[in-house]
Amino acid sequence: MVSESSTPPYFGIDPDRAMADLDTPADTGRFARIAQACAQGRDDLARQGMDETGAKTLRLFSTWEITRYLIPVNTAHFRRVLRANPDLPQGRSDTTGGAKWFTLDEVLRLRAHFSEAGSRAKEYRPYRPAGLPAKMVAVANFKGGVGKTSTAAHLAMSAALDGYRVLVVDLDSQGSMTSIFGGKVADEWQTVFPLLARHYARHVQGDNQRRQDRGEPPQPLDDTLSEALDMRADALIQSTHWPNIDLIGAQLNLYWAEFQIPVWRMGARGWKLWDALADSLTADGVLDRYDLIFFDTPPALGYLTINGLSAADILLVPLGASFLEFDSTGRFFDMLHSTFASIEEAENMAARALGREGLAFEWDAVRALITRYDGAQQGEMAALMQAYLGPTLSPHRQDFTALIGQAGEQVNGIYEADYRDFNRETYVRGRETFDATYAAFKRLLTGVWRRDELAAQKAAE
Repeated sequence: MVSESSTPPYFGIDPDRAMADLDTPADTGRFARIAQACAQGRDDLARQGMDETGAKTLRLFSTWEITRYLIPVNTAHFRRVLRANPDLPQGRSDTTGGAKWFTLDEVLRLRAHFSEAGSRAKEYRPYRPAGLPAKMVAVANFKGGVGKTSTAAHLAMSAALDGYRVLVVDLDSQGSMTSIFGGKVADEWQTVFPLLARHYARHVQGDNQRRQDRGEPPQPLDDTLSEALDMRADALIQSTHWPNIDLIGAQLNLYWAEFQIPVWRMGARGWKLWDALADSLTADGVLDRYDLIFFDTPPALGYLTINGLSAADILLVPLGASFLEFDSTGRFFDMLHSTFASIEEAENMAARALGREGLAFEWDAVRALITRYDGAQQGEMAALMQAYLGPTLSPHRQDFTALIGQAGEQVNGIYEADYRDFNRETYVRGRETFDATYAAFKRLLTGVWRRDELAAQKAAE
């Protein structure tokens, strides 16, 4: 018990003892030493999830998990199907008669079998209209620490477990999403940077043709732009330890794009910089090879974020149930309005002068999502936020559980965690909140795709 006469710890600090605790004054070299220590620690932690070759591996999935979470059949029927079809993956067991474990690639093969031979009343594969391109999803907020990267990663993993083909695009030069998926990125030429540079270079080429037609000298392309003209998305996409998740990674040099893009824009006012990423992915056929593309954006409304947002069909904005995060998120939406409205205004002014169709940005859906939720402490604030934001705020709250913290310590996503490392109840509860988050997202995605499907059918009539 604290005595009433005791003083707070900030009283009575001895100046000489405080000085003795100091290190020597820091010079710029100190930053390099701190960065090196962090890099060593990061590499050591990341290696916890790697195999003996230094590659990140995905854990196995048990029969219990498969029949509870991945393929909607009861365990007895699942085992009967395996016995009747010896050509199907049979799993592996540590002991005779013990639980069977399967790789995710084997689970996908099993799902395909049940989809072809199983009951038509069950959903073995997720809804995906034929003939429509992938849906692009941006996860954004300019306030850090709101769960942006972890939300994007867990939705990507959820979608992959559900059977979707997923591409994750890391637009944040901090590269956290790249680390989660074990990506290796040497420099900016293995990020989205060359796609943006190529888009600008092609604009300059078209502008030069028009200059030549008018008898004017062309604008020269430097070595960077000339090299970018030969780059395609295929050269940037790397596979991950998930069989149906691919990655375009990021690293620190990607931040250079934030300085280079405005220089390019000054050199060619007609270049539509906000279309660079979407146009490049579309031109390279990326939208035809995947079902979902997730953009993890930087915690700032810079040029990379603008590219991710303008490319996206669906915008997700994670935030915590606190006044400061609610306030910051409101300012984020205000900045979104100012930024995209100013682009529309400038473009449409020119379009009206030339008698062309104007520009209007549009998103299929926009949702804010409360993350790291503590119902005992934040219920009132969450209800208040819901009252103000209405349907823009998802009614689902993503709870914080022990599973989240432990998975984060191991540089893993929730779905990469082995349930044997947890109390079964803790694992199930942790799964429930993230499964519910994915369910809310999948409902949104399904509705958007269905609307597109009906529109396409109507247009074909």
